[in-house]
Amino acid sequence: MANSSHEDTAQQDDRLVLLGSFLRSQRQLANLSLRQLSLLTDVSNPYLSQLERGLHEPSVRVLKAIAEALNVSTETIMAQAGLVTEDHPAGRQGTEAAIRTDTRLTEAQKRAMLSVYESYIEANGESSNSSQSS
Repeated sequence: MANSSHEDTAQQDDRLVLLGSFLRSQRQLANLSLRQLSLLTDVSNPYLSQLERGLHEPSVRVLKAIAEALNVSTETIMAQAGLVTEDHPAGRQGTEAAIRTDTRLTEAQKRAMLSVYESYIEANGESSNSSQSS
């Protein structure tokens, strides 16, 4: 059983590193520094840095604050954190998340792809903010 516990810990560590990478890419896509994100979320700059490096598991409150500041759905960030599973990963949020987290693309390429994707969605009659409220 000790081996199983070690594997669980390794999976947890991997999940935190992936979450951190996702958060960093979202912050960079939003053109925000850690300091700016800290001000928007009321979460300390050092703690955000540690999250991006996969050193801590954030609370739901912190994840929600980050999602709001980065204009990303809370569900997408919660799924990245492993707290929920997305019902329709092939849907719009899944597509956007796939573009945002693809390490083969530069940040400029990700922004361009998301812009084109949004234009197609809007051309098909769906609002880009249909799931968000002010």
